[in-house]
Amino acid sequence: MPALGSTGDVMPFLALAGDPVVGATAATWQPRPMTWSAAAEFTTEACYLNTASIGLPPAVTSLAVSDDIRLWAAGRREPADYDPLVERARRRFADFVHVDPSLVALGHQASPLVGLVAAAVPDGGEVVVAEGEFTSVTFPFAAHADRGVQVREVPLGEVADEVGPSTAWVAVAAVQSADGRLADLDAVEAAARRHGARVLVDLTQSAGWLDLDASRFDATVTSGYKWLLGPRGTAFLTVAPDVVDLLRPLAAGWFAGEDVWSSIYGLPLRLAGNARRFDVSPGWPAWVGAEKSLEFLAGIGPRALQDHALEVSRAFAAAAGLPVSSSAILSLEAVPDADAQVSAVLQRYHVVAAHRAGRLRVSFHVHNTVDEVARVGAALAGLLIAG
Repeated sequence: MPALGSTGDVMPFLALAGDPVVGATAATWQPRPMTWSAAAEFTTEACYLNTASIGLPPAVTSLAVSDDIRLWAAGRREPADYDPLVERARRRFADFVHVDPSLVALGHQASPLVGLVAAAVPDGGEVVVAEGEFTSVTFPFAAHADRGVQVREVPLGEVADEVGPSTAWVAVAAVQSADGRLADLDAVEAAARRHGARVLVDLTQSAGWLDLDASRFDATVTSGYKWLLGPRGTAFLTVAPDVVDLLRPLAAGWFAGEDVWSSIYGLPLRLAGNARRFDVSPGWPAWVGAEKSLEFLAGIGPRALQDHALEVSRAFAAAAGLPVSSSAILSLEAVPDADAQVSAVLQRYHVVAAHRAGRLRVSFHVHNTVDEVARVGAALAGLLIAG
């Protein structure tokens, strides 16, 4: 195992970050009695606290992907076979983030979808972003520096205050990848509307555990391989109705056509009239898994998933003697000279987490239980401090 403080995904320690729950402390907060049968749908052999890096597939997803590969290998798959499940995935994601399916486009990764928005920033326009933001959000805008686009980094808590008359777009993750802090989206939205700016929100570290209404924002992007438990290679873009015509479909292809299967040869351009014009042709096996995972999550519901993620996060923090948090992602440090003790505890409990931004990060989701994380937290009591 790499030493604490090294890079890469490891079995490490935590450090609390995120917005604290007012009045809640390790001494006063107690977990509610609850049962959580959904955890039985996972086959992990570890105490997996690393959804913020890569989500785990439930059993139904693993089975669906395996079955698809078997049918593909047997020569029993046709391209059109995938169309219904791809559209089901679109509808299920739309329901999950409370938008109409006509406002959802499908992609492979978050950054190309952000790139569509970045290309729409006017020459010389300003984009306000949070310091330390995940670069899939910021790099696509920074790549337009030759047009005079100015990307201005400000502290996360000051994003709303820094929006002004020259701001064209605000781009921010709802939940910060590095440490789990939550953006004040109410304040950002209000400031943007006041100054005539538009808002792009990255939901990659939130959709799946934090119940957010994406229809509030001009655009959102979400990678599907983390909290949505899908394979890598699935992503979503939502756009407000008045943004559809603002963005140029830079990756337009046959799958973006109004009638997909009559759009595969020849001009003229004949794209869908809604957000489907931004679709890229789907990597079919990945969408088999994405559709099944979204079905699984929908069966639980966004609010129940949020309640559970926070319950588990707080159970860990309380057991470890830390302040409880309003985030499913915690970033912690070991107390001085305790690295070896922390490493030993996490190896003993087979904990999988990640090293990010100089600290170690843990994240809690549908496969975790209160009992599981409380045991680890109790074993780490006194060894951790908030980062």
